[in-house]
Amino acid sequence: MVVVEVATPREEVVAEDTVKVANVRVGDKEVVMMEVTEEAAVVVGIEFKNELEKHIPDLHVLISTPFHPAYVTAERIKKAKNLQLLLTAGIGSDHIDLQAAAAAGLTVAEVTGSNVVSVAEDELMRILILMRNFVPGYNQVVNGEWNVAGIAYRAYDLEGKTIGTVGAGRIGKLLLQRLKPFGCNLLYHDRLQMEPELEKEIGANYVENLNEMLPKCDVVVLNMPLTEKTRGMFNKEMIGKMKKGVLIVNNARGAIMDRQAVVEAMESGQIGGYSGDVWDPQPAPKDHPWRYMPNQAMTPHISGTTMDAQIRYAAGTKDMLEKYFKGEDFLAQNYIVKDGVIAPQYM
Repeated sequence: MVVVEVATPREEVVAEDTVKVANVRVGDKEVVMMEVTEEAAVVVGIEFKNELEKHIPDLHVLISTPFHPAYVTAERIKKAKNLQLLLTAGIGSDHIDLQAAAAAGLTVAEVTGSNVVSVAEDELMRILILMRNFVPGYNQVVNGEWNVAGIAYRAYDLEGKTIGTVGAGRIGKLLLQRLKPFGCNLLYHDRLQMEPELEKEIGANYVENLNEMLPKCDVVVLNMPLTEKTRGMFNKEMIGKMKKGVLIVNNARGAIMDRQAVVEAMESGQIGGYSGDVWDPQPAPKDHPWRYMPNQAMTPHISGTTMDAQIRYAAGTKDMLEKYFKGEDFLAQNYIVKDGVIAPQYM
C-alpha cells in the first residue's frame, strides 16, 4: 500500500521509517502523522506537485492541503487504479473533482472543524483592518511618512455597523459570536436557519433572501464552500446589489468571486476595501490583479494555518488514517464523499 502526502512549503516530512512512520514537523513540534504495522507498505512525502505524477498509478491514499494543493482531477483519478482514499489535511475539497471521485467509488474526507477558530479570528481581524484603514497607516510608518488625515478619512468605528455573513456554518457562527461585543447589527444568510435559542444568544438575524441582505451590509463576509453553484457567484451584478463602498472579507475560496469584477468594483469605489487569503488560482501568480488593487489587504492562504490549527490537522489526519487501516468509519462530519454520495453542502 502506498500513502502519499503532498507537503506544503514549510512542512518537513521526516521519513524515520518509510514503512511504519511519517512525521510532520510543525514549527518546533513534531507530530506523528501515522504509525501503522509493517503491512502498510511505503509512506511518501513529496513537496512539489509535479513529483506526484510518478506515484499516481500505485498510490492508495493521497493526503493534500487546500493551501498549496495537489489538484486531483478526473484524469488523475482515472490513472490511479489503486486509489481508495483522498484526505484533506485541513478543510475544503475544491482541489478535488468530487464528481469523478464519487463515480470512482473513492472516499473523500477532511479534518472538519480543525481550523474554525483560526479562520473566524482571522476574519474578525480583517474586518477591523479594513474598517480602520490599517494598511495605509502601516505603510506610512514603513515609508517614513506621517499624514493622519490621509488615513482617518477612510477609518470608521465597527460599533453600529451592519455585518452580514453569507454562510453561517461552523466558521460563520464563531465569527458572529465574536462580533457580538462590538455592538454591530449582525445578519446572516444560509440554506439553514439557526435554532431560535442560538440566534438569540448570538444576537444575529436570519435573512432568507440574499438579495435583501446585501444592500443592508457595511461589511459582507463570505463563509460558504466553493461548489459549481457558488463558483463565480459574486459577479458584477451581485456586487452591484451591495451598498456602495462595501467592505468584503473572503477567506472562503477565491473562485467564489469573479476576479475581474472585483478589480473593477475596487477601482470604481463600489467595493471600498477587500481582504482575504484565498485566490484563484493558488498559489497566486505574481501578476494576479488582486495584488495591485487599491484598498486591499490580501495575504497568502494563511487564515487557517496557525500553529494550533496545524497540530489539529496532523492529529485529525493521523486519527483518520488509523481508522482507515483498521477498517473503521470516520466521524460522520468528516466525510465529503462516501459510498458514491457527495455531502449536500458540497453539491
